[in-house]
Amino acid sequence: MRLPLPLPLATLFVLGLVVAPLHARDNISTSAIPPSGVMGVGDAQLTPAYWIGLQKQPDRVILTRAQIEAENATLLKTDPSMHDLRALPKTLTREQVAGWINELSERPTRQLYDVDGKSVAAATLDALVDNLALSDIPAQQDTRYGLMVRRASFRSFPTNLRVFSSKGDTDIDRFQETAEFPGVPVAIVHASRDGHWLFVVSPRYAAWTEKENVAEGSAAQVFGYADKTPYRVITGATERTVFAREVPGVSQLQLDMSTRVPLQTDLPADQPVNGQTPYAAYTLQLPLRGADGKLQFSPALLQKNTDTAGDYLPLTPANIIGQAFKFLGERYGWGHAYDGRDCSGFVSDVYRSMGVQMPRNTSKQAISPALEHRAFTDKDSREARIKAAHELQVGDLVYIPGHVMMVIGQRDGQPYVIHDVGGMTYRQADGSMRRIKLNAVSVTPLLPMQFNDHQTFVDRMTSIVRIRH
Repeated sequence: MRLPLPLPLATLFVLGLVVAPLHARDNISTSAIPPSGVMGVGDAQLTPAYWIGLQKQPDRVILTRAQIEAENATLLKTDPSMHDLRALPKTLTREQVAGWINELSERPTRQLYDVDGKSVAAATLDALVDNLALSDIPAQQDTRYGLMVRRASFRSFPTNLRVFSSKGDTDIDRFQETAEFPGVPVAIVHASRDGHWLFVVSPRYAAWTEKENVAEGSAAQVFGYADKTPYRVITGATERTVFAREVPGVSQLQLDMSTRVPLQTDLPADQPVNGQTPYAAYTLQLPLRGADGKLQFSPALLQKNTDTAGDYLPLTPANIIGQAFKFLGERYGWGHAYDGRDCSGFVSDVYRSMGVQMPRNTSKQAISPALEHRAFTDKDSREARIKAAHELQVGDLVYIPGHVMMVIGQRDGQPYVIHDVGGMTYRQADGSMRRIKLNAVSVTPLLPMQFNDHQTFVDRMTSIVRIRH
């Protein structure tokens, strides 16, 4: 995930939102702060049942499956941040490939630091740029495809070097972009000079990933796998396949929320799969990378008592809340690092478990032409913004520069949100400021938050996205 902000402002939102009282009708009392320090949130508010219970029609279908598929098709067609892999030409030009790489892999101009707080040398950055091997891009090349074989990082440069904008920061790796999950189709468009990395284009991102994460196959193999039925959708936060000594590539493989995995239905029900009976498990078909880098497939077992469904969940208020709360307490992971996710990754993984596709980053989600959104500018008064906040509905996504929150309901006339955030600071009853480090998926009130000493959160609200027909 990349923030289009100067560092101090970006860090404000990643590492902590400032909170202070608003006008009396918008304020939450600070006289009784719970032990957590998070105002307005007790044990009851940390359960999905509480927020679902506040809904008049919690099981109301917001969009049907057909409506969602139509919206996804519009997203793929109209949003420039998305990539329709099936529409790629049979051959790619140097200009197209270099354009993807140059858009992402821009040599840093500011000082960066490694995990030990040491300055990253200019020679190190020069070597990374050289490893892009831009001069090796042919004038034309056949379009190649593959499947991701594991959850894998997508990086700005072909390196695992973690870099940070300030000394002491070891969380916000500026080379970490996102992650993709097993079975996601990609176009393979370039290789690093050292041969260890591939530049790939997924439906939502174009970036570098280690070559071991991708198995190359024909278009028919790749898209046939993506379309195969029947399948299971991972509806838990994360699940893992059963241990399989016989096939390490599919043993205890992490499958995150929204991952769609086809079932392998042509195996005898009374015969072992990878040394184990399949009768108490789903037999999945998972992609493998062969020694030659080519695509293979293997059965793998997923216990039937895991959190999965035979299709994407219905898009309802209850499911939006329930799915979001499955991540409650998960550590913040910039760009899907730490086997977790960041603010935009969190909301998109929740919605994708109900079949709704979204751009990867906040800057793209907030303005996507395929999503219904209300934009805010400097011309919008504070009163208009507060009014809009009081009209928020469950599932609405509220954007400020570099951050997004998901609305889970109104309590005592106050909108509350769940979001992946570093922390919050608020003014106590005596006027002093108290900082609470969260660094996790958290429930907080919305209106008391303040962007800085002079502007509230609602003052800087850029967009409200509502997933509706």
